[in-house]
Amino acid sequence: MFGIGTLPDLLRLAVLPILAWTAVRDVRTRRVPNVVWYPLAALGLVLLAWELVGHLPPETVFDRLYLIRVGVSVCLVVPLSYLFWRLGGFGGADAKALMVFAVLLPTFPSYTLAGTEFPLAATRLGVFSMTVLTNTVIVGLAYPLFLAARNLADGEFEFPISFVGRRVPVASLSTAHGRLFESPEGVTRNGLDLDALRMYLRWRGLTLSDLRSNPDTLRDPDSIDETFDPTDGAVHRAATDGGASADFDGDDAAADAGDGDTAGGGDAPGDGDADAPSDDPWGAARFLDSIEGTAYGTSPEKLRGGLELAATRESVWISPGIPFLVPMFVGLVVAFVYGDVLFGVLGALGIV
Repeated sequence: MFGIGTLPDLLRLAVLPILAWTAVRDVRTRRVPNVVWYPLAALGLVLLAWELVGHLPPETVFDRLYLIRVGVSVCLVVPLSYLFWRLGGFGGADAKALMVFAVLLPTFPSYTLAGTEFPLAATRLGVFSMTVLTNTVIVGLAYPLFLAARNLADGEFEFPISFVGRRVPVASLSTAHGRLFESPEGVTRNGLDLDALRMYLRWRGLTLSDLRSNPDTLRDPDSIDETFDPTDGAVHRAATDGGASADFDGDDAAADAGDGDTAGGGDAPGDGDADAPSDDPWGAARFLDSIEGTAYGTSPEKLRGGLELAATRESVWISPGIPFLVPMFVGLVVAFVYGDVLFGVLGALGIV
């Protein structure tokens, strides 16, 4: 059992089961409810205030070092996480998790189990939230190797696309996450987001099977009559859920959710534009004009291209993206047990 460990450090272990749950949800839905982060943030603030009392005023070098580390964690990791989210490198849940870590885990905790002190390897900087971030990035770098191995096992290996994508049956797109890695013109890194595809289908009240069984008729914009709430395209969210937002302030989408603009609601039944132009195949422009936001950065041309692939192909390459909370959970566990992987590697090489 734990023989050494302050009460604040023991309470910080509560982050492990919570982050494990969010990682599972990230894999299944790419959405994490905001309410998850509130108790962790509150716990972090309470524990930070608790420890600050013991270090103020800063009378020793240890006190000053503690305050510097807390300052680096809060003043660097929080804005850095927000910046990565704004640049599209993180999803909203990923950024919020790191912001919570900045407050909850600013300095290295210490535990003793069976006479061994954990974490095993600290850093000179001593900012635990930075260690979690660097561990996460290192674990995430293994994801392309995982994809390549999976494609090789499936007999679908093509260099270099197999390191960043996977081929899936078109029939699976209704429950897949990520974006198309193809357009009618060939391979592209900027294909249609699959959430946007689901939004369009829900807006028209169609299934993927409907789309594939009658593409010639559905391609005609005059075939659009009644339209429905497109929701935000989440796999788990039905069209009757009210179109919850997928932006930074709503349920959190992971890094592959495009620009994260609010999906919004569609036309009420029967409220469509009766004068839709016949030069708008699939009614793509009409769909995007009818919703709030940009449907994950989708343009009418991109949507039409994705619909053509979904309607005519048997299989397509998709870029599944990284459910970033999974490597983050692994990086957090490694941080608690081992410590800073990057610092350990650099130390082994004699660099630090």
